Amino acid sequence: MSIHRVPWRWRVALVTLPAAAVMFTAITLASSPPDTSVADVPRASETQCLPITPLDSVGDLNSLTSKLRGEAGFQGADVGADVTLQDGRRLWVFGDTLRSPSFAGQRFVRNSMLVFTDRCADIVLPADHGALIPDRDDGVGYWPMSIAKVAKSGYDLVGVATQRVRGAAQPDGAAAFENLGPAIALFIVRRGETPQLLQVKDIGPDSSDPGRTTWGAATAVEDGWVYVYGTANPGKNLVFGFSLEVARVRPDDILNPRRWRFWDGDSWQSQASRATTLVPAQGGVSQTLSVFEQDGRWYAVSKRDEFLGSDLVVWSSPGPTGPFVPGPVVAEIPSDERTGTLRYMPLAHPDLLPRKGSVVVSFSQNNTDVGKVDDDPFLYRPRFLRIDLPR
Repeated sequence: MSIHRVPWRWRVALVTLPAAAVMFTAITLASSPPDTSVADVPRASETQCLPITPLDSVGDLNSLTSKLRGEAGFQGADVGADVTLQDGRRLWVFGDTLRSPSFAGQRFVRNSMLVFTDRCADIVLPADHGALIPDRDDGVGYWPMSIAKVAKSGYDLVGVATQRVRGAAQPDGAAAFENLGPAIALFIVRRGETPQLLQVKDIGPDSSDPGRTTWGAATAVEDGWVYVYGTANPGKNLVFGFSLEVARVRPDDILNPRRWRFWDGDSWQSQASRATTLVPAQGGVSQTLSVFEQDGRWYAVSKRDEFLGSDLVVWSSPGPTGPFVPGPVVAEIPSDERTGTLRYMPLAHPDLLPRKGSVVVSFSQNNTDVGKVDDDPFLYRPRFLRIDLPR
C-alpha cells in the first residue's frame, strides 16, 4: 500500500494502539474509510548511538558538525531544520544527503533525519535504506524546508514541509533540483521511540513556475494554529529575492488545503490568490527561511537575495501577519566564487541554547565542485552562529 493514500489518523492508530483496537479507533477518527485495506505500517529504525558530548555553546555545535565522523549513513547534508520533542530529544531534518560509498543502500537521498540526545546522535533509516520520505514513483523527491510539532498525549505529531523536486542525483548546490511545488509529510514520534512516517501530501499540481507560491518555506505553531509561510519569485531581471505570504490552519487539518486560510491584509480568507505580500521580492527573503515568535515579537530570519546575496537580515513584526520590517545586517555569509564555496539558507533555532534577545542560526554550505564534496563531505555540513534580534 502506498503511504500517500492512507489517512494519517488511521496511521496514528496503527502505530499507537494494539491491533484489536485499530479498526474501531480508525473508524471514529475518519469521516469515511479509505478505498484500500489497512496494511502494516513499514517501520523505520535508528542506527546505534553515535557518541557526542553535551552541546553548551555555538562553538560546540560547530565542533560537532566539523568533527563528528558519523557513520556511512550520514556524511554531509544541507538544511538542518529542527524541533524539540516533548521527551527532550531534538529531531533534525536535512535535505540532499550524501552517504558513504560503503553504505548499504542509496548513497544520495533527498532527505534524512537525525535524533539527538545529550549523549547520542541517531540516524533514522527507512527499511529500504533510501530517503526517509520516499520519492514518488516518477522519481520526484521531497526536499525539506521547515519543521513544526504539536504535542499529543504520549506522542508528538511532527510536520515537515517539503518541496517536490526533480533534478541532479548529487548535491550540486543551486542547480541540484527543479522545484515543482510544496508537500507536507507527517511523522508520529512516541516518547523515546523512533519517528515513523504517517503520510505525505502534495499541495497543488506540479509546476516549475518560480512565481507560484511555495507554501511551507517556513512554519510556526502558535495559539493552536499552524502558520504556513510561502515564498515566490516573480522571475524578473535583477530580482533575486523571494516575496513572503502567510496562511494558517488547525494542526489536524494541515493535509487538507481546503481548510487553509490566507491573510489578505485585513482578514483570513479561503483564496490563496488573494494572499497579501508581507515582504516584497525586491531585496526579499531566501526561498526557504525561518519565522518564529520570541517574547511577543515575530521574526523572519533569512539571507537577503538568496545565493547571490551576502546579508543575513532579521525582519521583525508585532504579529504573524506583519508588517515585517527589515533590521540592519547582522552577519555576512557570502558565497565565494574563488573557492566555489556556497553559503545559503540560514535557519533560526529559537529553542536551541536559548538566550533572551538573541537566537542561534545555522547556514548551509556546499561547493560548486562536486568532486571536492565527494572527497570531503564535511565541506557539506551546516555552520552555526548567534545573532541579536531587533526590538
